[in-house]
Amino acid sequence: MSPRKTHADQAKIDTPLVRELVATQFPQWATLPLERVDSAGLVNAIYRLGTDLTVRLPHRPSTTDIIRRERAKLAALAPYLPVPIPSVEAIGSPTEAYPGEWSIHRWLTGTHPIPDALVDPRGLATDLAAFITAFRQIDVPDRPPTYPGERRTRAPMSSMDSPTRKAINDLDDLIDTHAALTSWEESLAAPYDGHEVWVHSDLTPSNLLVSAEGRLTAVLDFETSGVGDPACDLFPAWYLLPATVHEEFRTTLNVDNPTWLRARGRVLSQAVIVLQHFRNTNPALTNYARYAVSKVLASPR
Repeated sequence: MSPRKTHADQAKIDTPLVRELVATQFPQWATLPLERVDSAGLVNAIYRLGTDLTVRLPHRPSTTDIIRRERAKLAALAPYLPVPIPSVEAIGSPTEAYPGEWSIHRWLTGTHPIPDALVDPRGLATDLAAFITAFRQIDVPDRPPTYPGERRTRAPMSSMDSPTRKAINDLDDLIDTHAALTSWEESLAAPYDGHEVWVHSDLTPSNLLVSAEGRLTAVLDFETSGVGDPACDLFPAWYLLPATVHEEFRTTLNVDNPTWLRARGRVLSQAVIVLQHFRNTNPALTNYARYAVSKVLASPR
């Protein structure tokens, strides 16, 4: 079974292809069971290999050094963080059947948290705040911008204005566009002093793993991590955490009102753009986005 197609130029990836790639390039793992992971992610097709590994193949194959840079970044960040993050165990070479580099990662335990069904919301909020605090304190020489496409100004969200407004207008059959525009404009007007810290920038449920007791066990997908606006790491407030723990979450992270407003706007922008582009092709991802939009629009102004 092939992963659902979310890009027009997506490579054809299926279990026989992945099995052949592993057997040919990493024969030590050739006899391990292989099973596709049903992921909402947009970047990689993921297969579980045995009990301890996963195979990740970019939907858009590339022969550049993206995966090698990812391995270096993850290795540099891991010692600073309170929970496990992915580690690249091996990098596969391009072939005629799959013309790009691919990777094998260590399997991380846990399940994705379900909004409105959290076992321990306060505990999870505490864990997320601890992760974000540790991330902010990272000090490594390589400091890439979290979103290279954003203009490095004191108002970086201005570069998101046009696509966000278009997405909101395109969703008039799904959301309250007037309320969404009002919320967006309030966030857009929130001041920013230019202070930057290390941020993950995509702490959404599909990138988090929790234990049966509801506590954070791992964080995934560091593709867009880098140095940027601290607001980028407050996504869990609207994607996941109930309003009853927001104040505690904010206080622990020392979040002022402008930062909270910018965070709310970034969540709204990401969510409406996801709905605009993937409402008919990626139901898991759009369910998260719908939930986030509903929470943003229910937030007090």
